[in-house]
Amino acid sequence: MIEIINYLNNIVWGSILIYLLLGAGIYFTIRSGFIQLRHFNHMFGVLKNSKQTDKAGISSFQALCTSLAARVGTGNLTGVAIALTAGGPGAIFWMWVVAMLGMATSFIESTLAQLYKTKDDQGNYRGGPAYYMQKGLNFRWMGVLFSIFLIIAFGLVFNAVQANSIAQATAIAFDFNPLYVGIGLVIMSGIVIFGGLKSIAKVAEFVVPIMALAYLILAFWVVGHHIERLPEVFTLIIRNAFGLQEAAGGAIGYGIGQAMTQGVQRGLFSNEAGMGSAPNAAASAAPYPPHPASQGYIQMLGVFMDTMVICSATAIIILCSGVLDNPIENINGIELTQLALSSAVGSWGSTFIAIAIFFFAFTSIIANYAYAESNLIFLESNHTSKLFLLRVAALGMVMFGSLAEMPLIWKLADLSMGLMAITNLIAILLLSGIAFKLTKDYNMQRKAGKLPTFDINQHPELKIQVEEGIWEEKHVKQWVNKNAI
Repeated sequence: MIEIINYLNNIVWGSILIYLLLGAGIYFTIRSGFIQLRHFNHMFGVLKNSKQTDKAGISSFQALCTSLAARVGTGNLTGVAIALTAGGPGAIFWMWVVAMLGMATSFIESTLAQLYKTKDDQGNYRGGPAYYMQKGLNFRWMGVLFSIFLIIAFGLVFNAVQANSIAQATAIAFDFNPLYVGIGLVIMSGIVIFGGLKSIAKVAEFVVPIMALAYLILAFWVVGHHIERLPEVFTLIIRNAFGLQEAAGGAIGYGIGQAMTQGVQRGLFSNEAGMGSAPNAAASAAPYPPHPASQGYIQMLGVFMDTMVICSATAIIILCSGVLDNPIENINGIELTQLALSSAVGSWGSTFIAIAIFFFAFTSIIANYAYAESNLIFLESNHTSKLFLLRVAALGMVMFGSLAEMPLIWKLADLSMGLMAITNLIAILLLSGIAFKLTKDYNMQRKAGKLPTFDINQHPELKIQVEEGIWEEKHVKQWVNKNAI
């Protein structure tokens, strides 16, 4: 089984996705005029008013926290450790590259998700890649394919990955039986999942900022106590990224390849830019300013916070600690992160990581389910019994992940993630012209000193594609007047 998955992963990642992902990111970056750099400060400006919403959607801040709940999980603590052990310190450089390019990619996919969002039977906003594939490209078959990949990946496999890291971390820190950990996770996740999307958003809005802040404070404390090692750490990352460490031994090509592949894989798993997951949260928001591009800025910020801040913090903790100077056999993943922090702060470091991974991974589980539910509804399978079966299956994978071995689960996650990303990247490349048009409209209004407001009547070619009533002038004006500050 694992040999077949390895073979498929080599095709998906080695021959297709790594070039498609980097190529798309470079194209979006250049075509947008390096939007992630030129408009870096504006991301935070949009965040200031992001708690406003209407009855049909969650707030932009809740959408950001929901997407961060899915992003900030095992990829930040376990995935970084795996990248370091499998690809060397150079993998971190390629994580940074894929994040910077991914910010532009995330902007495009989230802007499109906002434009093509719909309302479900309960009057709540829904959307994502499957919806813009159907409405923007008129390729329902493509949306169906993407939805199936996403339900497998986020509804099932990724939840097993998150649960696996929680079970491992708590076993190391507290010697907890994985069976009991799994049962507890199923109960806690079930309570939130059965509460619906807005329940998930409220939990994410509360938990994610607190845990991220606590983790960063600890990371800065560790870095402060190893400040003299920072130049050495950054030099090591750069040298390893370009194979300079291996040059003397003639293995430069292999070294660069391993570092790049691991960095891109783990970077994409963590920040999810281009994968097509975060747009599901972006589409659920009632954005302020009331323009599709504003949600693009919000989700672009999410990629930056996930990889450039939180993943970098984990990498620096591990590299500053010195645990990789004399590698211990059979220690990788979350155990390596716990060992690194414990060596820096004492035995309680392992306990802190166990607690952090619990909250990060728990919020990922509930956010992952929210994405899967939106895509099940796209498949017109929103009957109560089918939603119930999805919830049971998702919780079943939580239990499975708590008890299973890590290597197989991570390889399944890589494969399902890769198939999702390929489908989504093709779609957003085909639709990118529309996203650039929306970006131009948004920034022209900003330059004129206006609050960017999307008027669908000025875009008749788009009016026939978007759902009636979502972006009507009357609705948007009511939204602006209600939230005027």
